[in-house]
This record gives sequence, C-alpha cells and structure tokens, in this order.
Amino acid sequence: MSDLSKDTATLRSFNMGITEQLGVLHDRYLDLPRPYSQARILWEVGHDTVRVRDLRARFDLDSGYASRLLGALADAGVLRIEPDPDDGRGRVVTLTTAGRAECDALEKASQDRAERILGALPDRQRGELLGAMGTVTRLLDAAAVGIAVADPDSEAVRLCFGRYFAEVDERLDVGFDPSASTPADGDDLRPPNGTVLIADLRGTAVGCGAVKLHDGVAEIKRMWVSPDARGLGIARRLLDALEAYAADHGARLVRLDTNAALNEAVALYERSGYRRIPAYNDNAYATHWFEKDLMSWFEKDLMSRFEKDRASAAD
Repeated sequence: MSDLSKDTATLRSFNMGITEQLGVLHDRYLDLPRPYSQARILWEVGHDTVRVRDLRARFDLDSGYASRLLGALADAGVLRIEPDPDDGRGRVVTLTTAGRAECDALEKASQDRAERILGALPDRQRGELLGAMGTVTRLLDAAAVGIAVADPDSEAVRLCFGRYFAEVDERLDVGFDPSASTPADGDDLRPPNGTVLIADLRGTAVGCGAVKLHDGVAEIKRMWVSPDARGLGIARRLLDALEAYAADHGARLVRLDTNAALNEAVALYERSGYRRIPAYNDNAYATHWFEKDLMSWFEKDLMSRFEKDRASAAD
C-alpha cells in the first residue's frame, strides 16, 4: 500500500470515528427533533438573516438539495424563506419564533455534549485533545481553500482589494493612496494582459493576488491574505499559481515591489527564491524590489546547449 493510500485510510477511519462519537448519524441529533443536516442549518442561520447562496457556498450544497433541505425546515415552521431585498434573483432565510427556540435548545445540547466529552478526560488529556483539534481544524481549513481566476470587477475582487488597501494604509507610516501607486485593475488584469486569482474558503474570499504581463516579464500585484486565514499557506499557493500562470503565458521573468513595513511579504518572497534588485519603477510606496527567473533548470540547460551549438556553428 502506498503512503497516500495509508494516509487516506487513516483519514477515513478518523472521519468514521468522529461522526460516531458526535452522534451525527442519528436521525435525532443530540436527542432533538432533527437530523444533523437540518440542525446544522438552524445553527448556521441562528438569530440572523442569511442569504441562501451563502449557505450553499458555505456547505458546498447543490441547488436542488439546498432547496429540499430549506423547504423541509420551512414546512416544519422553524424557518422562513423570503426574497432577498438586495438581490431580486436571490432569497434569504430567517428563523421563526419556533426556530429560534429550537436553535437555542440545540446550542444548549451541543454545549452539554462538549462538556461531557471534555469532562471525561483528565487535564493532561484534555489539553492534548484540544491541541490536536486545533491542528486538525487548521489543516482541514488549508485543504478546503480553493484558488480560481476571478474577474477584476467581481464582488470578491473588490472586497479583497479594498481590504488590502485598508491594511496597507494602516501599516505604512505615510498611509496609502491606491491612485498614487502603480495601477493594477480593470483590463490590466484581464487576458491577455494578466489575471486575478481569489482564494476561497467555504464560500468566503480570504486572499487575492494578481499578475500583469509585459513582453516576457510578469509583475505580481495585490498579494493579500485575510488575517484570520494566515498560517494556512495561502500566500505561497497564490504566489505559486501566479508564477505558473505567468510562465504558461510566456513570461520568463517575474518582478514585484513591496514595502519594508510588510515584513511577512518580504519574508515570503525571499523564501520563494526572489532576489532583491534596483528599483524598476517609480512606485512611491515601494522600498524593496524583487525579481525571480521562471525558467526551470531543464529549460536553462536546453538554452545553454542551444547557445553553445549556435556558437560552434558560427565558428
């Protein structure tokens, strides 16, 4: 059996054990009237108004199953489905009075179950369990992150760019005015000129990065990861994906600029094989400029052989 097969067998065994321990296989989750799938939706909605499309994205539900699940809860009188006042094509859900009471009962039963599990363990084992759960949660979040191309004018890109601008403005002593920096938006970030990538975690945009293409030289722009998603390796994955996109579209060199105050970014680029170079632009906010050769060792070897053969033929 390969290492991957052994690892997947271990993960599957863990999944079966944890679902049994938490009682999610019963049709009355936590001895309440509903199976886990319905109870989880009630808890997610809670005392708020939630868009159906956000619920679908959060749990990766297809539209048919989501409609049946929400319809069953609406028929039971615990959930109300209404048109989205901000989107005529969408719908929102809220809990009824009966639904809020059931959600509160679910919260209490869940708390009681957690206390029973933790209370059965001595302090040392409890700490060990909580530490292991933190690690598992972090790594499962990392595995759940997806990276995809997005339109520069999409809601996700506007959100991420806006949060990127706000963070840079806060961290730079001189503040930050996007209009005074090197432009990177609109058609600059659409093929054939470039692209924007968005990192998504269960329906929420948690990171972004962009690349502009210039005659064999690419420029990385707008690298940002949400503070609550840092430590999952998202920035490195975004950078790798942007480099791969640049290489696939003919770039053999990639450049970027950053500011010394963004120390995490500086460290990422240095770990990723970028070397510092003199300023290649007049970005007033940049203090460091970096460059990386995208040619692989194999490509460099072929190029070297080609140049030697051409030189020999010329002689």
